[in-house]
Amino acid sequence: MISAFLGAARRAVACAVPSGLLSAALAAVLCAPALAEVESGGAVLGAVEVPEVELAGAAALPVAQPAALEVGKVPSRTAENVSLAGEMTPELDAAVTRGLSVLAGMQNPDGSFGTGRFARNVAVTSVACLAFMADGHVPGRGRYGENVARGLEFVLASSTETGLLASDATNGPMYGHGFAALFLGEVYGMTAGGADTRTSDRVHEALVKSVRLIERTQNAEGGWRYNPVPFDADVSVTICQIMALRSARNAGLEVSKDVIDKAVQYVRDCQNVDGGFMYMRGGGASAWPRSAAGVASLFYAGVYDDPAVQQGMRYLEATATPGTPRQEAHYWYGMYYTAQTMYLAGSEPWAKWWPAARAELLTRQRMETGEWPDQGVGTAYGTAMALIVLQMPKRYLPIFQK
Repeated sequence: MISAFLGAARRAVACAVPSGLLSAALAAVLCAPALAEVESGGAVLGAVEVPEVELAGAAALPVAQPAALEVGKVPSRTAENVSLAGEMTPELDAAVTRGLSVLAGMQNPDGSFGTGRFARNVAVTSVACLAFMADGHVPGRGRYGENVARGLEFVLASSTETGLLASDATNGPMYGHGFAALFLGEVYGMTAGGADTRTSDRVHEALVKSVRLIERTQNAEGGWRYNPVPFDADVSVTICQIMALRSARNAGLEVSKDVIDKAVQYVRDCQNVDGGFMYMRGGGASAWPRSAAGVASLFYAGVYDDPAVQQGMRYLEATATPGTPRQEAHYWYGMYYTAQTMYLAGSEPWAKWWPAARAELLTRQRMETGEWPDQGVGTAYGTAMALIVLQMPKRYLPIFQK
């Protein structure tokens, strides 16, 4: 089973991703005809040699070689390259093991995740599958590989002719579209296209169409909002699309540099003087969840040593650190992006934030059930987000690398 080699691979850099911004021409017209031709693409696993590890009863699964890590010292830069001593603890391992089992039990018969008004939701389904992938499980491989495969089938079945990834019950579909496109990009990137040629082709086609939809629905300000039309924008939905585009580019697809440049400028325009980020360009208060997302998106766009990043980091250190007064609204969204921001910042930010965040998340797990609750979107969402954050030190998901 995959668990036999997870411990040895936890500090591996799962996929070395290319740096820099993105390239190709923008599909500029809204409601452009459906793609007549899907361009070829391949997974980018980076410049490390990838050996094969035999799994019991499964085909050989590529596992990236660990980078040379200087364990036990505070990293000089991103936590991707240097792990902290004691990043993973027995308590964390036990909580994650239980949480993954509980999350698997929440999957609906059609492969989706979510209940109530978020039932059959592509965003909740996608983050749930990413939680399994953060432990190294990919479609058809590993203990939870079948759960990922079923979730993937649900997302692929939600792909429309226009490229929109949305189920019938979706409200504000561009949120779900961004997370679902991110999931497809991670699947395609982590499996090198996959041994199942038919599924690989379906993933590639749906991913390409989803990217083209994002490109042609960007508004004049450079952002996106709830619906796939280029009218208004907000920073939260915009960042979801940036993440999806980056994952697709990492997986080998061509993505418009112009689209990315405009999106990054929109995020910059939403920054307040206190270093935090407003909801929409033109005014508004800062809030730590979207501010964490804002700084993370700048990192992912290749913006590192920049006043916007420095001001944003100072804001987050004051507002997003466990133990400081924080709003509970959008807690899991905030933790998801704060973890990425601190991880990419590395050095002191990660060394200070991670142990406190780990302890806080462990105390939030319900001892009687193993779940992490969320009053807004639901328990599957809260549990999945907690598991993604807690498993960041395993360094499997390509999207979390610089």
